[in-house]
Amino acid sequence: MCLAIPAKIVTIEGSIAKVDMMGNERVVSIDLVPEAGIGEYVLVHAGFAIGIIDDQSAKETEELLLEVADAYAREGE
Repeated sequence: MCLAIPAKIVTIEGSIAKVDMMGNERVVSIDLVPEAGIGEYVLVHAGFAIGIIDDQSAKETEELLLEVADAYAREGE
């Protein structure tokens, strides 16, 4: 099973992009999606952007991930 997290591209230098991943800054490779541009959302897995997604899908996925994290945190209480 693979989990990819949505991230918004902030800057691009060559094939390396700095992304905002739910408030955390990361550096990822865009070798697999060279057409990705600044301001677009990409799905990131293991340090690689593996696909471009639209803003609405990115926000929906972020909300679901936060719900899962919250449920997991409550379970540990």
